[in-house]
Amino acid sequence: MAKNNLLGGALWDAYSKEVSRRMDNPTHLGVITQEEAQAKGGKLIIADYGAEACGDAVRLYWLVDPKTDVIVDAKFKSFGCGTAIASSDMMVELCLGKRVQDAVKITNLDVEHSLRDHPDVPAVPGQKMHCSVMAYDVIKQAAGQYLGKNPEDFESEIIVCECARVSLGTIKEVIKLNDLKSVEEITQYTKAGGFCKSCVKPGGHEAREHYLVDILRDVRTEMQAEALKENAQKSLSGDLAFVDMTMVQKVKAIDHTIDLHIRPMLMMDGGNLEILDIKEGGGFVDVYIRYMGACDGCASAATGTLYAIEGVLQEHLDEHIRVLPI
Repeated sequence: MAKNNLLGGALWDAYSKEVSRRMDNPTHLGVITQEEAQAKGGKLIIADYGAEACGDAVRLYWLVDPKTDVIVDAKFKSFGCGTAIASSDMMVELCLGKRVQDAVKITNLDVEHSLRDHPDVPAVPGQKMHCSVMAYDVIKQAAGQYLGKNPEDFESEIIVCECARVSLGTIKEVIKLNDLKSVEEITQYTKAGGFCKSCVKPGGHEAREHYLVDILRDVRTEMQAEALKENAQKSLSGDLAFVDMTMVQKVKAIDHTIDLHIRPMLMMDGGNLEILDIKEGGGFVDVYIRYMGACDGCASAATGTLYAIEGVLQEHLDEHIRVLPI
C-alpha cells in the first residue's frame, strides 16, 4: 500500500522513515493456518480487535510452543490506515521470541518508540497515536485466549491515556509526589495527554470517563484538604510554626497564649483585654487589643504592661508580632 494513498503530503513529514517503510512493505503481514501450526507442533491463537475511534481493525496470529509458552511465529492482517499497519507490523516483531506472559506487557508506547528514527523524535504525529492502541489491545485478546483469562484481567488499573497507557492511579500518585499544578506538567512527567490529547479535556478525539483536567482539579482539592487537616492537627499539638498557620489558626494561637500567660496576670489586678483585630503586612503581625477593667486608663498600659504582653506573644509564637492598643 503506497504512502500517497494513506497520507497527505504535509502530514507525511511528521512520520518516521521506519513507519513509511512498514506502511509500504510490512515485514510480518500474512496468516498462519491451522495446518502450519500442526506441522510445527505449536498452538495457533487468532485474535481480533477493532478500534471504534477510527474504524481500524487488526487480526493477530500467534504460533505458541505449548511447552515453553514462547511465541515462535506471528503474523497479522490489518484493515485501516497506514499507521495501524506499521504499528501492527512492529507489534508482531516485538512479540516474537517472547513468552506469552511477557508479550502481554508490551504497550503501544513500546511500539511507537520502536518505530522512531531518532529516540527523541516521535514516529507518528500526535493525532495518529491512537492508531497504535490496537497493538496493545489485540495482544491482550491473544494472551487471554491462550492463558484462559479475560483480557481485562491483564489491566489492573483504569487507563486514562490510551496512547501512553497511563493509569489513573499513576497520574494521581505523580501529581501528589511532585506537587504538579498543570496538565502540561502531567504530560511532562507521564506522557499522558502528549499524543492524541483525547484524555486532556472533553471534546477531544473520543469521549472518556476520566480527563486530565478533572483528575488534576480533584487531586489538588484533595491535597489542599489534606494539608489543612494536617496543619490543624499540628496547630493543636503545637507542632505547626506560627508563620505557616492560616489566619484563623493564628487568631486561635494568639488567643490561647493570652488566656494561658497574660490574662491571668491582668485579672489579678482587676483588669483584662480583648482582641479587636489581627492584620498582616510588611513582615509583621499586628494584634490590636482593647484594655478592660483596671487596665483601661492605667499608666503602664502603654508601656510596661504592653511590652510584657508583646514579649510573651513573641516568645511563644513569633518574634514579628506587634501589639497595638486601641
